[in-house]
Order: sequence, then C-alpha cells, then structure tokens
Amino acid sequence: MEEPTTELTEKRDRLIDILADCGKVAVAFSAGVDSTVVAKAAQLACGENAIAVTAVSPSLAEGEREASSHLAGLIGIRHRFITTEEFGDDNYTRNASNRCYFCKSELYEQLERRLHEFDCDVIVNGANTDDRGDHRPGMTAAHEHRVRSPLMEANISKREVRELARSWDLPVWDKPASPCLSSRVAYGVSVTPERVARIDAAERFLRDQFGLRELRVRHEANDLARIEVPSEAIPALLKPDASQQISKQLHALGFKYVTIDLDGFRSGSMNDVLPIESLQTIRR
Repeated sequence: MEEPTTELTEKRDRLIDILADCGKVAVAFSAGVDSTVVAKAAQLACGENAIAVTAVSPSLAEGEREASSHLAGLIGIRHRFITTEEFGDDNYTRNASNRCYFCKSELYEQLERRLHEFDCDVIVNGANTDDRGDHRPGMTAAHEHRVRSPLMEANISKREVRELARSWDLPVWDKPASPCLSSRVAYGVSVTPERVARIDAAERFLRDQFGLRELRVRHEANDLARIEVPSEAIPALLKPDASQQISKQLHALGFKYVTIDLDGFRSGSMNDVLPIESLQTIRR
C-alpha cells in the first residue's frame, strides 16, 4: 500500500469527515474509480450506516454489474441494485445535449424514494473537481435533488482520486473512464436498447481481440460506427487483416458503415459538435 502525500492525506481525512457528518449515506455507485473511492470513504466514515447503490439499465455495459458487486464486497460496504427506467422517458431517448440530466434525475428520484428502505438520510455521488467547467447536465439534477459531492467538497481532483484508490489498494485505481453506453450515441440520434447493446458488443470485441483498454465505439447517424482508440493503436487496426475483421464483425452487429477516427481517442468528443451556448458547466 502506497502512502499518499501529506496534502492528499489531509484531503482524505477531510473527505471522511464530510461523510461522517452526513450521517447515513447512500452512494450512487457505478464501480468507476470516483464512486469507488467515495464508497470506500463512506464505509470508513459510516460503517453499516453507508450503502452503495448501483443502477441497472440497458446503458450499463456488460460486466459492470458483476464488477460493482465484487468491489462492494472488497470494500465491505452494503450493496444494492436498483432498476432505473430512463429508457421509458422520451426526454432521454431523443438524445438532446441534456440527455444526462434526465438519466440522473431518474436515478436520484429512485434513490430518494428508497432512502427510508435503505435507512439513509443523504445521497452522495462521485463528482470531483475536474468535473467543474465540463459539460455536466447531470450535476443540475444532483443540485435539484440535494445530492452531495464529497470529493468536490474536499477539493479532490481526478488525479488525486486515483492516488487515493491506489493507496487503498482498490483495483480500479487505473481503470479507464467508463461513462454509460448512451454517451456513445451522437446527439440527435435516438438512444435505444438495441443501439447501446450494439455499442457494448462492438467494444467488447475490440477489447478482447486487440487487447485495448481505452476505446469508444461512437454510434453516429445512419448506423455509422466511429472507432476511437489511442493514436498509437491506430496502425494495428488499419492493417488489412485487422480492418477486414473489424468491418466484418461490426457489420454483423448492425452497423452499416465502419470508420476509424484518425484523431484518436478523446474522452467526451461527442460534445465537440455542440454550440458553446448549449453547454451546461459547473462553475462553483
């Protein structure tokens, strides 16, 4: 176990104090590094008065449900699954730039209704200071539902989240960011269970076949797949045998056109097409 710096130790202690002051907490737990660190801190701060809650819907990638269960067991925190119904909301499926707002509203409403069942008082999420100034309509939903962001309150950045996870021997400390599958669908293209399942299958194929960790299969209009991988991985995918194999597999999954983005992997690249005035950012 690697000890954090003095500054990060102070922030870690502040994080635990914030959660202890919350009393009984429900952690919105996706099994990503941010919510895993919050869950670990909540367990240390609150013990049996903390619970990690994972939302299950078609936008959850295969294997993430099992990963969340494993991580919760490793941490020693109570864990529950809930089913969210964002795909039944036209505001969500029409996939405007504020789609995430409706997803998070559904999640937090479901959690609010279950607070008594979970014997909890406060909902917390995994937003960190790097989320400020980014396009995060889901944070608007968090504010509306009085969800607290203890990593932000403790002034902890994404880099520091990973350092904390490593110091706690959490296996996700270097896990690539893994936003929901719906985030791969181009704005204006309807989000459907079929499309997100197609994306999930395509990404699993690319990971398994080519050993990729960071990648996105972006679902553009007209059933076009735009594959983003780190720049150094592009040459291997462009080799004739590899490109033919990729094209054949993704066509079989239902994509009509298959492309590799020569600009490489960029987290949040779907936001590049949005006009600046439509971006919702966190400025506090």
